[in-house]
This record gives sequence, structure tokens and C-alpha cells, in this order.
Amino acid sequence: MKKIEAIIRPYLLEELKESLFDEGIKGLTISEVRGYGRQKGHKETYRGSEYQIDFVPKLKLEVIVDDQICERITTLIIEKSKTGKIGDGKIFISNVEDVIRIRTGESGIDAI
Repeated sequence: MKKIEAIIRPYLLEELKESLFDEGIKGLTISEVRGYGRQKGHKETYRGSEYQIDFVPKLKLEVIVDDQICERITTLIIEKSKTGKIGDGKIFISNVEDVIRIRTGESGIDAI
């Protein structure tokens, strides 16, 4: 199994979520995160004063998938999240040794 973590722009979540559901992904975790990379923040104006926003708001999507569909899901995330501009985000893929559903005790693929 693989864990896919994707840092994406917040406004792209709904379309991505629907596409993942259509691909059979029934569960995922979303976290509101802040960070910066090449984008290096931006300036905003509030009541006439200009403020430097160093950490840009993003969403972190986490999903555990079977090895066989990891590439397909990663490609889907790229297709739905890419704008072609700095700040589109990143995808991290890592191995998952096991998953256990607390309620039933199921493990492995059955627990996803």
C-alpha cells in the first residue's frame, strides 16, 4: 500500500474530491496547512495597510491506496491540481506497512 500526500490549492479541492470518488477512493483526510516554497508568500492590503503573508494557505490531502492504483491516482491529482503557475503544490508518496480499522480489526487492503 502507498500513502499519497498532496499539497494543493484550496479552491481545487471539490473537483479533485469528486474525481477521486469516481475512481473508487471512498475515504481521504484533508488538513488546512500553511507553507511556502518558491512562491515565497504574497502581500495583502487590509484597511489601507499592506501586510506580507509569508505562509500561503494550502490544503493537504492524504489518501492510502493499493500499490496497483497509486500511479493512476497520482496522475489524477496532478491533472486536477495543475494550473501551471508557481504554488501548484507537491505530491509525496510513501510506503505503508499496514492499516488497521479500529472498529472491526480489519487490516491491510480491507481496512482502507
